[in-house]
Amino acid sequence: MKHLRVLAASLSAAFLIAAAPATPTDSVTHAVAHVNGASIPYTARAGTITLRNDKEQITARMFYTAFTKDGADLRNRPVTFFYNGGPGSSTIWLRMGSFAPLRVQTMNDQGIPNAPFKLIENNYSLIDKTDLVFIDAPNTGWSRVIGAGTPKDFMGVDQDGRAFTQFIQRYITQFGRWNSPKFLFGESYGTTRDCVLVNMLQNAGVQMNGVVLLSSILNFGLGGLAGGSPIGGGDWGFVGYLPTEAAAAWFHHKAGQGQSLPSFLQGVESFAGGQYLRDLAQGSDLSQAEFNNDVARLHSYLGVSEDYIRNSNLRIPYFRFLQTLLLNQDEVIGRYDSRYTSYTLPGSDVPRWDPSDVGISGAFVGLGMNYMTQTLKYHTNLQYRPTSYGGQLGARWDFKHGDEDPPANVAPDLARAMSTNPHLYVFSGNGYYDFATPFFATEYTLNHLGLAPALQNHITYGFYQSGHMVYLNPKALAQFKGDLSRWYDRVLSAR
Repeated sequence: MKHLRVLAASLSAAFLIAAAPATPTDSVTHAVAHVNGASIPYTARAGTITLRNDKEQITARMFYTAFTKDGADLRNRPVTFFYNGGPGSSTIWLRMGSFAPLRVQTMNDQGIPNAPFKLIENNYSLIDKTDLVFIDAPNTGWSRVIGAGTPKDFMGVDQDGRAFTQFIQRYITQFGRWNSPKFLFGESYGTTRDCVLVNMLQNAGVQMNGVVLLSSILNFGLGGLAGGSPIGGGDWGFVGYLPTEAAAAWFHHKAGQGQSLPSFLQGVESFAGGQYLRDLAQGSDLSQAEFNNDVARLHSYLGVSEDYIRNSNLRIPYFRFLQTLLLNQDEVIGRYDSRYTSYTLPGSDVPRWDPSDVGISGAFVGLGMNYMTQTLKYHTNLQYRPTSYGGQLGARWDFKHGDEDPPANVAPDLARAMSTNPHLYVFSGNGYYDFATPFFATEYTLNHLGLAPALQNHITYGFYQSGHMVYLNPKALAQFKGDLSRWYDRVLSAR
């Protein structure tokens, strides 16, 4: 019986490995980027990295596109790893919109018209500063869990971090980048991944130079950032969202007219983190006079009626604000980017869709598929998954992190990474019109890392008149590129 069990186990293991499809062939093409008047020849590689478990069984293949400058000295040439978030999003958004050599032509604050869409040279590409590697998370894009792997092995805070750690280790081994300056660039949940990943990498001997946090969410337990119920004292979400709501009101000419946005928001932030926070904390002990003063202040900041604010007890969940601000125009504003609007349908007091999502997704996915298959010439019979959320693939996301119960808080991870590697630098990019990850909450989180003052100075901020995907606004993209160029120069000169 023992021999039969051993034989069965061997056959089972062999079947799992055999069940993994043949490794697809990487595609390599060559082109020239034009950035700041310079011509930069580069190699584009679209391919996969195979992951294995501790038994050397294949568990996943992760798809990536890499853009590397030809003829560069790899000892001094940085490499930056990009990824979107979700969790459950592919990286088609960063790949097609941010800092690659080509990008989708966007309409700034308007939805992109129907096909044919336009792919243009990206004058704001970062390829003049760093090589670029865009990675699709397991189960997204053309990345697949295969062989001995199961969805639950990858769909979680720590599981995901381990997958990306192995990917980066294997990539820098395969392409000789162990001694290159190395950077991480995460957007949205990708910033959560940043904090977990930088620690895992550094614990594995992969020392990092810098981390870019774009549209951050680091502490999922920060007092109800989903704008949930205030019953029982869950007020922090209303404080964190107030400056973003005010920015949206300013953009749509409902408040703050005659002031610049930064000047207007300076007063809003001071009120939100001061008087407003203290008054909400008083709950039913707040006096009628103080209540009335707050109603007037909120009306001046948000542009919604005083009656609405009174009936909301000073607390307006952001998802209702999205539906309410332009209600008299039969329009709803965007969650990812509140500059975007669309007509709405009756019968709901919360948006049924996000104008800033539906307004750009068709162009990004359509051009992304065309670019990867026709220009980069990567061919596969797999279906590309722009997103794969909520148990679609047999497992829901596990928000447990380390020994802590959910919700995850990875801010301590970032603090640890910066303290154990005092040469590590962080750039925090934020869109004023982002309701998915409000900038005021990000500032609060990063100002409460408990770092030594010298290390706190290693955090640089950028604020832009755009939303969650800062690069949708070409002017903001240009500003972001300038800020990052100076930051890369600073980090690399500090080695």
